[in-house]
Amino acid sequence: MISNRMAGIQPFYVMEILSRANALERQGRDIIHMEIGEPDFPTPPLVIQHATEFMRRGEIKYTPAAGLPELREAISKYYRDRYGVYVASERIFVTPGASGGFLLAMGLLLNEGDEVLLADPGYPCYANFVRLFGGTPSLVPVDASTCFQLNSDVLSAHWDSRTKGVVIASPSNPTGTVMQSDALKRLTIELERRSGFLISDEIYHGLEYDEPSPTALSLSDRVFVVNSFSKYFGMTGWRVGWLVVPADYIESAEKLAQNIFISTPAPSQYGALASFTEANLQELEQRRRVFQERRDFLCEQLLSIGFTLNTIPNGAFYVYADCRRFTSNSFDFALNLLEETGVATTPGKDFGKNSPESHLRFSYAVTLERLAAAITRIRQFVQR
Repeated sequence: MISNRMAGIQPFYVMEILSRANALERQGRDIIHMEIGEPDFPTPPLVIQHATEFMRRGEIKYTPAAGLPELREAISKYYRDRYGVYVASERIFVTPGASGGFLLAMGLLLNEGDEVLLADPGYPCYANFVRLFGGTPSLVPVDASTCFQLNSDVLSAHWDSRTKGVVIASPSNPTGTVMQSDALKRLTIELERRSGFLISDEIYHGLEYDEPSPTALSLSDRVFVVNSFSKYFGMTGWRVGWLVVPADYIESAEKLAQNIFISTPAPSQYGALASFTEANLQELEQRRRVFQERRDFLCEQLLSIGFTLNTIPNGAFYVYADCRRFTSNSFDFALNLLEETGVATTPGKDFGKNSPESHLRFSYAVTLERLAAAITRIRQFVQR
């Protein structure tokens, strides 16, 4: 018998779009994929080289549950170099992707019935992770007035006796907005006052186009920070991320990681070691500039077509566009757009209950040439 908690686990609606897009491709249609949140660049060459050299030695064994000691040290050094923040390597747990980090954090923090505040619109897996561990997700509507982020005022308005903590994401998915330092500081102070936990999703750090994102670790050593080698570091399929925990959670995190992961794949961890080399970071910076060029182009063109952008995204690689000028059902609009033009997008219903029918997410993890082709097709579609 399927467990009762599975009744609340929602699917990715975009998978229906992707399934149909793939079927059309098999029929010979030219599909422009703007639906999936995955960098289009290949894995950086130095990462492949480092992982390949390790695998050729043939000693592919379990690593410690918390991760390779040298990778944990490298991540610690990265925090010092990038943010000027010291994070002891013992607090860093290497996980199978950012999703593994969230599973570890939720397992450490949640009791049955605990309520967790989540921004709406937001990444759908947060709510599902909370439900999986017996908690109750509380979707809090946010808009352009707070850059689609939770802040201390929103927190105070929605906190009640069941609330135990908050998940934030900066830069965020689907809106690409960044929480500014002052807002993050006030939120952290308010949570500490309420003895609530903060899980900060920082997997899009590095992909900012204005001011860099501050890490929550610069404000408190009581926060939980999830990051990943998937987005900025371009290693999606390698499934390697990390979770930073407060010092008094280290023993429990080690015990839980041993039971639910055993360890993150060794080749992925050895490959990730190359991510922090100077040559690789220079490559990633070049890629970031390409993403910025694409963002600028896509925002300008969507506005010219008639979409509304309530905020200009300053991080990640998404544009969350208001499409109510053209439709009152963004899911049907996305399906029709795909069928008629071969442009695949993500409907707003994947991201919560806050006006999903009037929003589409466009990923610009495609070449500028393909973006231009997509814009031509979209313009023709809405003009019919």
